[in-house]
Amino acid sequence: MIALFALYGIEHHWEWMLAGNISMSVMLLFTAIGHFALKESMAKMLPPSIPYRHQIILVTGFLEMLGAIGLVITPTRTLTAVVLLVFFVLILPANIYATTQKLNHETGANDGPGLKYLWFRIPLQLLFILWITYFSLLF
Repeated sequence: MIALFALYGIEHHWEWMLAGNISMSVMLLFTAIGHFALKESMAKMLPPSIPYRHQIILVTGFLEMLGAIGLVITPTRTLTAVVLLVFFVLILPANIYATTQKLNHETGANDGPGLKYLWFRIPLQLLFILWITYFSLLF
């Protein structure tokens, strides 16, 4: 809503599509920051059998930053949306693994909410997928 009203103040008409993409971009920037600030605990979201876990976390954080930028640039929006949709589907297993380990995403300890977290995370992931589909591909 902040993006929508700010754009209305600038453009003097409602820019729903751009506001939706700016909103997702802001969310992606915050999660990207988490990839760098909480690198150790986020690496624990991946099973130990996966090599280069810390590097994967840094690369995915960088990809989220690129996705945030790509959504607000019209020529790159469609490609960015498709890549982000694939990304959101691919990271779901990491979130499921983390909940089976009761991972606390902030501290990296195994004292998190466990499977109860999936009742929040799976609908949230679905919201992200629907949001990008609507504002970046259909709108």
